[in-house]
Amino acid sequence: MAAPIRAGPEAAPPPLPVPGGVKRSRQLLHMSVLSLSASPCGRYLAAGNNYGEIAVFSLSAALSAEAKEESKRPIGVFQAHPGPVYSLASSERLLLSAGDGEVKGWAWNELGKKDEPGGAGDQQPPIEPTGQLRGAGGGGRGRESVGHGERELHDLRSGTQVQVIEVHKYEECSRPNHGKWIRCLATDSDWMVCGGGPALTLWHLRSVTPTTVFPLPPRQHHALFHQDLVLAGGPGPALHQLQLSGELRGRVPCTPPALRCLCLSPRPPEHQVLTVAGNSPKIDVFTNLGYRAFSLCFT
Repeated sequence: MAAPIRAGPEAAPPPLPVPGGVKRSRQLLHMSVLSLSASPCGRYLAAGNNYGEIAVFSLSAALSAEAKEESKRPIGVFQAHPGPVYSLASSERLLLSAGDGEVKGWAWNELGKKDEPGGAGDQQPPIEPTGQLRGAGGGGRGRESVGHGERELHDLRSGTQVQVIEVHKYEECSRPNHGKWIRCLATDSDWMVCGGGPALTLWHLRSVTPTTVFPLPPRQHHALFHQDLVLAGGPGPALHQLQLSGELRGRVPCTPPALRCLCLSPRPPEHQVLTVAGNSPKIDVFTNLGYRAFSLCFT
């Protein structure tokens, strides 16, 4: 695995002033980025924090050869929910955000206008959701999880439940001291990876069998499939790269002291960008899984 690239002292630019003054500086000390989602085109990244704000970054500008420190700041920040933004997801047209008891939809073409010549820039006019569903969001510390120890499988054609997997009841996965809630879950064809209170585990869905228990600390927050690997983040400032057989392939240092969310841009695999965030206003950007390329900042 390649060693992290470290810039010499002479390469470090002076820090930029924090917009918003003293109050914003204090908020940044306690900020956590809880959710990430890339736009369908891969040019933009949205990040939701514990203050109910969504920041939109221009990934294309930050990754360009002419990128400056300003390119690593949001092109816009707006108040989306009164409480934390627990989850973000994208459709072809919309950025969907979930808070306490509500899901809102925001038009990507409007969010991206801030990055266009003559766009809103730092003026940040009010942004209105294009749609809203109540009673469908996340909420509370106890409700951040995907499920309370269960993974339900539904037939999307009929809308009916076809199977329930109670992960905590399997001896290989059970950790009674850490609870039975499910915090992270991802699927890829016939495979599922999930964890939280139970150990992070790889499952074969057709046989409903846990095949691999990954050797990671308790309470992993996010996991996803990437090619022949599982990527996972949780307590501690590191991104874990795991082989499906269970071996730890790599442990890459990250800026946040704990990781909350991972996001792969929807570009073709050879151009995919991984972003990682957590208990920090910094969002790490990986163009190569061996090292962090740079960090965006939620300011």
